[in-house]
Amino acid sequence: MARTTLDLTGLKCPLPALKTRKALKPLQPGDQLEVHCTDPLSVIDIPNLIRETGDKVEITERNETRIVFLVEKSDAP
Repeated sequence: MARTTLDLTGLKCPLPALKTRKALKPLQPGDQLEVHCTDPLSVIDIPNLIRETGDKVEITERNETRIVFLVEKSDAP
């Protein structure tokens, strides 16, 4: 199981969701993607994206300056 960090700080909607989708494609089931965002809309966009892909997500940090998501790639097609 590998963990990759994706720094999307400073990017605005829809770029964080689009770049997260692209980063998830090459991952193997069980791999984790740690996504760092500053766009407040990412708390809506990224969980919606992950529901579409069938992967698992949790917000591990949220404060005034950033949001950190931990996404685990599932074995769903």
